[in-house]
Amino acid sequence: MDVSYINPFISATIECFKKMIFTDVTPMSPSLKNEPFPTYDISGVIGLSGEAQGSISLSFPQDVAIRVISSMLSAQITEKSPELIDGIGEIANIVAGNAKRGLSKFNLSISLPNVILGRNHVIGGQSGVPTIIVPFNSNLGFFSMEVALKTR
Repeated sequence: MDVSYINPFISATIECFKKMIFTDVTPMSPSLKNEPFPTYDISGVIGLSGEAQGSISLSFPQDVAIRVISSMLSAQITEKSPELIDGIGEIANIVAGNAKRGLSKFNLSISLPNVILGRNHVIGGQSGVPTIIVPFNSNLGFFSMEVALKTR
């Protein structure tokens, strides 16, 4: 399995958080997603298609998502704010769009973001396609990125 495709997503996440959320994030050791699957409170998911297919998701505990979007908007938001869902979708969109540049050989298209909200949800993957999980640490808290990309 060629996991070099994960690097553009890691770089895009670091860049997005630095420029849009005004904080540094540190990627931790990537791992293959195995049972028991991690659970999340809010996730932004983007589908990928073209000469490779898959998805990227950025997933957060609720308190971390609130801090991230509050920092992005320079305003305190709450768990009931519509800005929370819009903000998480926008971050996923920015990361996927920036990573797409580093994966130009796949001629990728990205879908509109979907945001999943609900305590202890699991992000399902495409059958037969390995998913790589990259945990991130920041002064706003921990979050995870999951990337599954089926290449030829």
